[in-house]
Amino acid sequence: MKNSFILLILVVVVASGAFGQEPAPKTRLGYELSGTVLDSLTNEPISNAVVRINFDKTGLYTDERGQFSINMGSGEYVLSVSRLGYRSYRVRFVVNQNRVLVIKMLAVAKELEEVVISTQSVDENVSRPLLGVTQMNIKTIKKLPAMMGEVDILRSLQMLPGVTSVGEASNGVNIRGGSVDQNLILLDDAPIFNSTHMFGLFSVFPPDAVSSMELYKGATPARYGGRVASVLDISMANPSLEKVKLQGGISLVANRLTLEVPLVKNKVGLLVAGRGAFNDFLFKYGPVRLQNIRASFGDAAVKLFYQIDPKNTLSVSSYFNTDFFQTDLLGGINNVNSSSTQYDYRTTNLTARWFHAFNSKLNLQTTGVYSNYRPRTLLPEVANNNTVTIETGIMQRQMKANLNYLPNPTHKIEAGINATHYTIEPGALLPGNSTAVGERRVPTERGLELALHVEDEVTLNPKTTFSVGMRYSHFLTLGPQTVQSYDPDFPRNEASVTGSTTYASGAVTQQYGGFEPRVGLRYALNAQSSLKFGYNLMRQYLQVVSNATTPLPTSRWKISDQYIRPQVSQLVSLGYFKNFEGNIYEFSAEAYYRSAKNILEFKPGADFLFENNLETQVLQGQSKAYGLELMVTKKKGELTGWVNYTYARVFNQVNEGPRFTQRVNDGNWYPANFDRPHNLNMSLSFSESKYHTFSFTFTYGTGRPFTAPNGFVRFQNGTYPYYAERNQERIKDYHRLDFSWQIHNPSLKDRRWTGDWTFTVYNLYGRDNQYSVFLRTKGQGIETYQLTIFGSQIVSLAYNFKFM
Repeated sequence: MKNSFILLILVVVVASGAFGQEPAPKTRLGYELSGTVLDSLTNEPISNAVVRINFDKTGLYTDERGQFSINMGSGEYVLSVSRLGYRSYRVRFVVNQNRVLVIKMLAVAKELEEVVISTQSVDENVSRPLLGVTQMNIKTIKKLPAMMGEVDILRSLQMLPGVTSVGEASNGVNIRGGSVDQNLILLDDAPIFNSTHMFGLFSVFPPDAVSSMELYKGATPARYGGRVASVLDISMANPSLEKVKLQGGISLVANRLTLEVPLVKNKVGLLVAGRGAFNDFLFKYGPVRLQNIRASFGDAAVKLFYQIDPKNTLSVSSYFNTDFFQTDLLGGINNVNSSSTQYDYRTTNLTARWFHAFNSKLNLQTTGVYSNYRPRTLLPEVANNNTVTIETGIMQRQMKANLNYLPNPTHKIEAGINATHYTIEPGALLPGNSTAVGERRVPTERGLELALHVEDEVTLNPKTTFSVGMRYSHFLTLGPQTVQSYDPDFPRNEASVTGSTTYASGAVTQQYGGFEPRVGLRYALNAQSSLKFGYNLMRQYLQVVSNATTPLPTSRWKISDQYIRPQVSQLVSLGYFKNFEGNIYEFSAEAYYRSAKNILEFKPGADFLFENNLETQVLQGQSKAYGLELMVTKKKGELTGWVNYTYARVFNQVNEGPRFTQRVNDGNWYPANFDRPHNLNMSLSFSESKYHTFSFTFTYGTGRPFTAPNGFVRFQNGTYPYYAERNQERIKDYHRLDFSWQIHNPSLKDRRWTGDWTFTVYNLYGRDNQYSVFLRTKGQGIETYQLTIFGSQIVSLAYNFKFM
């Protein structure tokens, strides 16, 4: 069945790419087809171009004047012209008389980039001093095969070197040995605390409202802080100030619509984007165990842009998302006998930004940010109509200002100040009318992070560019708070409590801080290649506490306090970058080593739910990660895409004392949950004309580690697993091939309204990839099971439209 399915796809691709290449009927001979092939920009003749009729393997070549001549019979033909360094030319025409053609071909080197996996300038990957910086064009992302037709920024990132996840239903990405919460994800400067819908199946970013994104996984600019692994900075598009624009799409999963309206022409514009998924009725037609699942999500983004005058602009953007997921497969939580478990979580963000240019060299940007993430777990009780609710939340408010000064084109100076206030509600159990449980609340946590930064980037000479930055951050843990004291000779638990201290509202209960240097150096070997070096140190005062392989949307956030110290990471990286063939191709090789201290790990048997003193459930240790990333990119032409390979390792060590409860894996190094040594990604896109694009993506990765029992213990006629090591086994290796076919504007007419169809097959050859392995007691023994998220092909069809 799988082989037949793949054969069907190949037949469709070949048939479509050939335009229906059956031989044209030749009713008579004697007509002459002649032509001249020219460069579209210079009008210079192109010699040695290959001219073919109906895609024959043999063809003829243009002479030194770019001319050719063919005798042929009457009928309908397809003429194709190709030449190395130029985009191929194809045309369908009818011969019933002598014809003369003038064919203009576009030089690939002068073509706009189809694939942008770099920075804005065509050679900036070579000339820019920072390394480990990737920019993906949203047009590139939309070309990639998307699961169920949903364009997904986070899944696209996983096609880049150094970016992985623990599986298909993972709540985020892991970058260069970092955990999910060590990534700072920003949407128009506002933080995104949960970046996925439906427990990791789709990302939360509405694609039509996004203009660009930059991923910093190496040398990070000094203006960023608060996370120790990476920064993903996503910018919303500014609305059109000239004309109304409308775009949207319909897919199996969700429908979306984006509207841009100039409220005052060339002055004020408004962008409104929405996406909703309400097709959970399809679960009714699935297996019996899935028929009671309900799932829906939605996004809304609004941006107002005001061009006050040539020196001042004001923008206000807002983002909201919501998720609902219901399942009856999990059972009760916290002794609540519930008929189902319902997850309801939402994000509300607001950003206001004022930009003022003092002159052409000096400008100031002032930004205010509000972000509120509110996850809830709803438990409808079996015996009555009451619903027990578990609520958590995190709110962030921020003010910052950046001053940019450009003394000359080779020198750039930036300085800024930043203040961020955190409010965390770790958990509240609201019983409603329940008699089974009582109300419980974990005390609210508050913290204030202050930061200053300055950065100087200067080109010393044509070969050397140097960037040096310094950030100082200072964190204050604020009251009201009651802090327990423990006997230092024993592990932290309720039995070792020696007393407590109560702090008033606003009182400083703990302080941390330090300098965070950032260095980037670029040395040009020649005009097309360079060596780069980078170093950064980053501090993180906010982290997720979870005992799951990937944090759930309802996982608990925690600020640094007297016992949980901030994470500190140092990264050293070295890279070689080369462009060739007129910047059509890019090659990069990057090696890195990263060390981190004060990482969080859970104690065996830890329970975080409604735990007032979280320090009794967690341990802190250190981490080390290293890797080599290789990538080749073709950015222009009919065939574009990239291939990359990453070798990467990440290990943790936790050893707080001699006792079993103070160490993990007996204090020895062990692979992290997201340690996947070998990763290979390939993305290819073939545009045989402006109407058809065929894309393939392939990904391979070593299976992630999991903890297997070292043995089994029999007790009172029961069998129980015994665990002495952590993450000593691995699930099967992961690999998957995806395919998409985009038909652009099938009407072939230039109109303001254009529509595209996208046919996608996710997991083309139906690989049954493992997500996890777990044990289940059966009788007197233990049986092993595997969980697979997508074990077969997923076929989807999406329609996208634009009105410009």
